[in-house]
Amino acid sequence: MKDDVVQEATSQETGGMGLWERYLSLWVALAMIAGVLLSQLLPAIPEFLNQFEYYNVSIPTAILIWLMIFPMMLKIDFSSLLHAGKKPKGLMLTTTINWLVKPFTMFAISAFFFLVVFRPFLSPELGREYIAGAVLLGAAPCTAMVFVWSGLTKGDPAYTLLQVSVNDVIVLFLYAPIVALLLGVGNVSVPMGTLFLSIGVFIVIPLVLGIIVRKYVVKNKGKNYFENTFVNKFDGTTRVGLLLTLVIIFSFQGNQIINNPFHILLIAIPLIIQNIAVFFLGYGGAKACKLPFSIAAPAAMVGTSNFFELAVAVSISLFGLNSGATLATVVGVLIEVPTMLLLVKFSNKTKHWFDGYEY
Repeated sequence: MKDDVVQEATSQETGGMGLWERYLSLWVALAMIAGVLLSQLLPAIPEFLNQFEYYNVSIPTAILIWLMIFPMMLKIDFSSLLHAGKKPKGLMLTTTINWLVKPFTMFAISAFFFLVVFRPFLSPELGREYIAGAVLLGAAPCTAMVFVWSGLTKGDPAYTLLQVSVNDVIVLFLYAPIVALLLGVGNVSVPMGTLFLSIGVFIVIPLVLGIIVRKYVVKNKGKNYFENTFVNKFDGTTRVGLLLTLVIIFSFQGNQIINNPFHILLIAIPLIIQNIAVFFLGYGGAKACKLPFSIAAPAAMVGTSNFFELAVAVSISLFGLNSGATLATVVGVLIEVPTMLLLVKFSNKTKHWFDGYEY
């Protein structure tokens, strides 16, 4: 998904986005509708799929999530990490925002809204579930869609790849501890065995397989074949996996959504506020560091956007397909494109703020 995104995202605003990226929120909405209809018209199907679980992990859903995540891991070039020390300021800024700021502000903002502002509309138990989903999103910086946002702001593609590669390494070590810490503070019970199993199943295994397959293909066919032919064979798998996963999720969420459609809006509000706040922290930090716009804009976008595929996968494993936490992670997918496009537009209009800065 990343390579075609890098190639496509070269023009202003949405003109550089493919049909999939440009209308992601529409596809998500259609998948939601399909899932809800399935729950009402053919309830036997979600009931049947619910039988296939192993340690709280839905096997059918796990397979679909692998279809989402493996192509992303396949396209990450970890050799770019060798250049991490050459231009450290942008990398340090992104890493600080992603891991020392974003998860904790997500927890604070979501807790404030779900337990205080929206208290008349939500039970404390459901509010904590929504907080859990928000935390799972906040602790997962983007690894794929950020290439779209970088391209639309004419960001440095090599540096964006470096930032994403570093995040993919850090997520192996910090995602589970941060999630466990914040959910523990929020009085959300976390089955640690299932959490670490989820990290292994949805990050470690596809990452290792991606590295092995990449090395094998490059060695036997060459890097040009790998980047321009082989990876393109997987272009549709991420999209199919995401949409089918969402259909399954909403087939389990159907009754809850029909009974509480207002909750979609309640969940969206703190997530949007969080995204905007994190963006301006990163963007302002880039200005303070005097980074050129080609690095400043992507640096702010990496932390703002989310690795929602991972968040959805872990939420399903920890809390189940029909949980409030899983619903919150899916709403994160729904708001991703509209919010990020507004921030892209803002970035392009304020590009002159970074005139004269060099790296």
